[in-house]
Amino acid sequence: MKILFTDLDGTLLNDDSKVSEYSYEVLKRMTKAGHKLVIASGRPLESIKEVIRLAHLDMPGVYITANNGSLIYDCDNDKVIYEDPVPLDIVPAIWKLAEDEDIHIQTYTETEVVTVKNDAEIRKYVSKIHIPIIYTSDPLAVIKKAPSKMLAISLDDPAKLEKFRQSVLKRYADIVDALYSNSQYLEIYSNTAGKGEALKWLCDRLGVLLADSYAAGDAMNDISMIEAAGHGIVMFNASEDVKKYADIVTKHSNDEDGLAEVIVEEILG
Repeated sequence: MKILFTDLDGTLLNDDSKVSEYSYEVLKRMTKAGHKLVIASGRPLESIKEVIRLAHLDMPGVYITANNGSLIYDCDNDKVIYEDPVPLDIVPAIWKLAEDEDIHIQTYTETEVVTVKNDAEIRKYVSKIHIPIIYTSDPLAVIKKAPSKMLAISLDDPAKLEKFRQSVLKRYADIVDALYSNSQYLEIYSNTAGKGEALKWLCDRLGVLLADSYAAGDAMNDISMIEAAGHGIVMFNASEDVKKYADIVTKHSNDEDGLAEVIVEEILG
């Protein structure tokens, strides 16, 4: 048995944020052959479940690693089986730091996104991530348990977002990590979580050798799982900074079924 951990945006999903018919058929063949599928995304759980439902990926034995690996979900049993959240006591401090540096910041309840105001950043975010929004100036008035992650967004000022990333790491590098899922989105999550740690944890739980694991991604927050897997796959459309970690670079992009081709050659072949 082999196991595939795949990112969504820029990897399994095409540029219309959908799973193509061909990719669906390949994944269906893969799971029918007895191999495992894990959707490994920075997205929150409810958003990934929506993708699975719309793409009909609800095959038996599918798992989700959400929020950059800080939450693992067993789809068959509708159950969270692992969590490694951001400590609740540092959420207000990171929130205030973002406000002081004029950066959009948000966090999450189990089913909602929590942010300060209705700005361009949240409007773009929920155009793709279809979950309800709660607006508040005090996150702890809304979230009652440690969140799986926080997310900072800047649509037009990457230098300002990088400055904020450095500010977070200067204060909290011993507690959280801060990595980009794309040039506009900065993911903040427990530094003992991450997609790579989730991959190793789930392989151990399922009794799958790391040598039989495959991980596919396109962004900086995918690197830990690309390195952890026995076979690290990086998309043709990824940056050179990510491609240098690959065992395999796809011949085609996410919009041309690049991952499906590798599944046929490497897992089903």
